[in-house]
Amino acid sequence: MGAMDMFRLDGRVAMVTGGSKGLGRAMAQALSEAGARVALCSRNLAEVTQTAEDLAAMTGNEVIGVQADVTDRISIVAMIEECQARLGPVDILINNAGVNVRKPTAELTEDDWDYVIDISVKGSFLCSQAVMSGMIERKWGRIVMLGSIMSHVAIPGRAAYASAKTGVLGLTRALALEGAPHGVTVNCLCPGVFATPMNLPLLNDSVAFQTFLGKIPMGRWAQPEELGGVIVYLCSNASGYMTGTTLTVDGGWTAQ
Repeated sequence: MGAMDMFRLDGRVAMVTGGSKGLGRAMAQALSEAGARVALCSRNLAEVTQTAEDLAAMTGNEVIGVQADVTDRISIVAMIEECQARLGPVDILINNAGVNVRKPTAELTEDDWDYVIDISVKGSFLCSQAVMSGMIERKWGRIVMLGSIMSHVAIPGRAAYASAKTGVLGLTRALALEGAPHGVTVNCLCPGVFATPMNLPLLNDSVAFQTFLGKIPMGRWAQPEELGGVIVYLCSNASGYMTGTTLTVDGGWTAQ
C-alpha cells in the first residue's frame, strides 16, 4: 500500500455526531471525500437531512442524516441500528456533539452544568460504548473524541466546558487501552478557536474576537475545513499505530 493509499477510507462507514453544521459538517465532508459512507447525527432531523443531501451532492458518496439524542441510550441504539441497516456496521465514530455555556462559575446553574457535561462526556461514552464491541469483533475501528484546547488550558467563564473537555480526554485514554489489543484506536482531536456557529457570540463581539486573536500566535481564527486532513489521518490506516493521545490544532495557542 502506497503512502497516499493509506489515507483512503473506501468501504468504511463513518458516523459523525453533531454532524449537521460547523466542525461536524466539515469533518463529515472530508471523510466522504476520502471514500467513506457517512451517517450524520443530530437532534434536528430537518437540518441534518439537508446537510446530508448537500454533502452527498458535493462528494458523490452516500451520506445520510439520522436523528438522535446522544444523551439518551435508547436513541443511540436506534441511531446505530438505522446506520447499520442503511450503510453497514460503524467502522469510524466521531464524537463531535458538544455545547458550551459561557458564564462565570458563580452564575452557572446545575442545569447549565448537566447540559454541557451530559452532551460532551456522557454522549461520547454512550456512543463509544454502542459501537466499540462491534469494532473489536471486526478487529478494526477508529473512535475520535472532540476535545478542545480547553482539555489542556482554561479561561474564565468556562468551568463546565473545560471540565467536559478534560473529561473527554480521560475517556479517550481509558478506551484506547481497551481497544488497543483489537485493532481499535481511540484518539482525541483538540481544536482551538474555529469560525463555527458555536462561536458566533465571540465572532460577533469585536472585543472578544480581538482578545482571542491576541492569544493565537498564527494571528487568525481557523476555518472548519482545516480539520479535514487531520480527521482523515486519524480515521485511516495512516494512523494505525497511534492511540490514546491527542492532536491539537490551535494555531499555537497551547504552545505558550
